[in-house]
Amino acid sequence: MSQAEGGRLTHLDESGRVRMVDVGDRAVSDRQATATAFVSLSEAAIAAISEGRVSKGDVLQVCRVAGIMAAKRTPQLIPLCHPISISHVAVEAELDPVQHRVLLEATVRCRDATGVEMEALTAVAVAGLTVIDMIKSVDPWAEIAGVRMESKSGGRSGSVRRPSGGSPGET
Repeated sequence: MSQAEGGRLTHLDESGRVRMVDVGDRAVSDRQATATAFVSLSEAAIAAISEGRVSKGDVLQVCRVAGIMAAKRTPQLIPLCHPISISHVAVEAELDPVQHRVLLEATVRCRDATGVEMEALTAVAVAGLTVIDMIKSVDPWAEIAGVRMESKSGGRSGSVRRPSGGSPGET
């Protein structure tokens, strides 16, 4: 989503054409973003994951690696997203058998002139897609939901946290 500067969208030039924002004059700072999502699953899929019966391997481990890889590829996937110098990516995946879902969280850090929100969001989205790919033979109707930013820090806006707080899936 474009950021507003002085009431105008920053990804549009004066003629309304799409452009990449010039961040060359911005100060380099430590930046961090955390995003969450969840994958809703059937009871059979939850059981297969928890019992290690998924033929493609350890779902939680593989989706963590997929999320890390995705964060590093974000500028190749999202138009107008700047390549940045990522210093850290952590992707957590936790089975929630009570609510039949996998909870996902990605935290990305860098020292750069622009933020890492898109990298964190891409990480949880691809981690979720990986869960679905790995269990689709057991649960063809699994779905990703609740992809959202939880917090970010650094840059002009400083530290901000989602007002509602809570866990993925809460509004």
